[in-house]
Amino acid sequence: MIGALDIPFCVLPPECERFRREVRAFLGERLAGLAPVDRARNWMAFDSGFSRALGERGWIGLTWPRRYGGAERSALERYVLMEELLAAGAPVAAHWIAERQSALLLMRLCPDTLAPQIVPGIARGETYFAIGMSEPDTGSDLASVRTRARPVPGGWRVSGRKLWTSNAHQCHWMIALVRTSGEVTDRHKGLSQLLIDLSSAGLSIRPVINAAGDHDFNEVTLDEVFVPSSHLLGSEGEGWLQVGAELSFERSGPERFLSSTQLVLEMLAIADPDDARHRVTIGRIAARYAGLRQLSLGVSRLLAEGQDPALAAALVKDQGALLEQSIPELAHALFDGPGPAGSSLAQVQQFTALASPSYSLRGGTREILRGIIARGLGLR
Repeated sequence: MIGALDIPFCVLPPECERFRREVRAFLGERLAGLAPVDRARNWMAFDSGFSRALGERGWIGLTWPRRYGGAERSALERYVLMEELLAAGAPVAAHWIAERQSALLLMRLCPDTLAPQIVPGIARGETYFAIGMSEPDTGSDLASVRTRARPVPGGWRVSGRKLWTSNAHQCHWMIALVRTSGEVTDRHKGLSQLLIDLSSAGLSIRPVINAAGDHDFNEVTLDEVFVPSSHLLGSEGEGWLQVGAELSFERSGPERFLSSTQLVLEMLAIADPDDARHRVTIGRIAARYAGLRQLSLGVSRLLAEGQDPALAAALVKDQGALLEQSIPELAHALFDGPGPAGSSLAQVQQFTALASPSYSLRGGTREILRGIIARGLGLR
């Protein structure tokens, strides 16, 4: 117990470890020959073929009801699957957002309408989602979104811009937080979530190239895009409450501290066990991983029990990003530079160093998260 924060301890049962061995065997065969620098892209790498292969095994939507294409297995088994995918550097970006949060919103808010139409395609690894939260000049201050939806016969006309929409250029749908009433100064009032077809007329997608030279991010511009009334998620004006639950899913998973795993593996491969500096540095990394893993497992348990883990999820995201972003610097210091030219260590270290600044942006900036934590603990 830390102040007002109570996160349960969680021990994985034997069936989870049996499932882990099954997953590892599949990944060992499926990803054989995948270069370390490609594994370093981790959950940011988009491969529709891999997503369909997972879907064929019933490993997307592992915990979902069978009526939606799920397997009705435990949340802890899903956690094991996520760990193994991330540790192996599997290219899961195609289905990741849809599985992690979009499908959950559809099943909870539209169980008899949109969910039966769309969620089974997600479970098959065929239907992909982008997140439409952030906007230019708003950052993580989601309450200041300016994209507006005005009511028209049969639905809405939406105009505005969404930024950092990961893989929108390869996705089918975007769940967007928009203002359906009131003004920006109303903050949390008048916000709603709409399901938007990314092939809609009036919608354009512009690439945003990241520091590593990859095209993951996009800016989505909506110019009087029509969205049918049936694509309102939940209730009009309840978008702020709904998006809070979505962010708990986004912030608490093992991807929030395992994004730099491949670099750690490269460090382990060449570390000298007789060098005290190597032992201490890698031991400290392992200890931080262990703490974050238990924290993240506790959040998974809270979610499985139907509780609101927003505060704990913010802690996972904040501390996980700190760990992930520290790994390139630790590697550079430990091996006195980037490693031998052309080596796996050098390639992975270069990619991770370029990619890691984004780790404290996605899912909420450090300042926003720490404000949530401070309020939750009664410190402000």
